Amino acid sequence: MNPPQTSPGTQPGNHPQRFEAFDLLATLVAVVRSDASVVFCNAALEDAMGVSRRHIASSNFAASFTDPQTLRQALTGVTGNKFAALRFEASLKRPGRDLLPAHVIVTQTDQPDEVIVELVPLEQQARQEREERLLDQAQANKELIRNLAHEIKNPLGGIRGAAQLLELEINSDELSEYTQVIIHEADRLQTLVDRLLAPHRRPHVVGDVNIHEVCERVRTLIQAEFPKGLSVVRDYDTSLPEFRGDREQLIQTLLNISHNAAQALSERIQSGDAEITFMTRVARQVTFGKQRYRLALELHVMDNGPGIPDEIKDRIFYPLVSGREGGSGLGLTLAQTFVQQHHGTIECDSEPGRTDFKILIPLP
Repeated sequence: MNPPQTSPGTQPGNHPQRFEAFDLLATLVAVVRSDASVVFCNAALEDAMGVSRRHIASSNFAASFTDPQTLRQALTGVTGNKFAALRFEASLKRPGRDLLPAHVIVTQTDQPDEVIVELVPLEQQARQEREERLLDQAQANKELIRNLAHEIKNPLGGIRGAAQLLELEINSDELSEYTQVIIHEADRLQTLVDRLLAPHRRPHVVGDVNIHEVCERVRTLIQAEFPKGLSVVRDYDTSLPEFRGDREQLIQTLLNISHNAAQALSERIQSGDAEITFMTRVARQVTFGKQRYRLALELHVMDNGPGIPDEIKDRIFYPLVSGREGGSGLGLTLAQTFVQQHHGTIECDSEPGRTDFKILIPLP
């Protein structure tokens, strides 16, 4: 393959300043000529292809597609002013890696022989749609919880007070048992309401956070509660920097996830082979919450339990949804709320023998 002819300022590995803004985009972008020779590729495309932009800039971009002719025809149509923009589905070849299915958008520029080729990985598009859906659902949950909790709390105080007054008027121990039931159940509901309102009441206290100190605190708490049959494995990337966050919220988040995992591991704890793993990594050039981040904390909480039941997999972050008898269904809802307050995201991948909760939080 012969390298494309270059002009000053557009040698392979360099690019005009007018293209620099493309490096801020999360989507994959290449600027090509009508013959598919590459003028510029952004950092996201370089990262997705797994090769340097100098290598990409010295190639014919059509050769990177499983069907090169489709791109060539699109470039001919756009540069010939038959279309202002053209969209199609394609697969991108990546050296030593799997094919990358993507939605391709070919667009005219104000230059006669330059075309912008934008690629949105279908996996990324699906993930963005899922994140948007979860964010909307979390916001709706928050409003529902706050409104419902306030509606319950007001009459609840009246019910409890009336039961206490009634108890003072009753001289029968047998009848007093009934008022005690009312008072006890009112207190239980009050505790539930307080837990529902807790993340919205408490101020977000920001300070420097070392995620491994958070992990160690939670590991100590979990092993104190489950001293036998459960191993908590540490797989840390010690190069992770500190970041600004609410330490107590992050401890509560990790504790809620770990506690759920430990309870799901009850049978394996009895067998003595239960395992929870805390794994930290640095994620580079990642996109979540509609933004691209140069660095992010990637925290995994993994267990070797039975997995999350299929019927609730898509609803585990909804309030009052629990996979075990007697569970309140609030632990993961609160975890999601706390992670989102750190501008992060939380997702879960589960199958029998392996459940993995992944938390992503932007790093400075």
